[in-house]
Amino acid sequence: MPQLDWSQCPDVESIPGKVSGAWVLKGTRMLVQTIFENLEAGLSVREITEVFDVTEQEVKAVLRFAAKSLDREPSFA
Repeated sequence: MPQLDWSQCPDVESIPGKVSGAWVLKGTRMLVQTIFENLEAGLSVREITEVFDVTEQEVKAVLRFAAKSLDREPSFA
């Protein structure tokens, strides 16, 4: 996956000392990377929300940002 400038995404945060400063959904410990890894593994957005106790809105916001950054339309499985 290409490197994206996650600092421009208002729905994620990176805080030193919180999950080693990795990019996570704002207010959670859910790694952005985990969303993409699980989508690649075949999980749907709904399955991700159920397994990781995050909202569909949070996951889709990350996907929209990535799609916009890559100049593509998001695809929600």
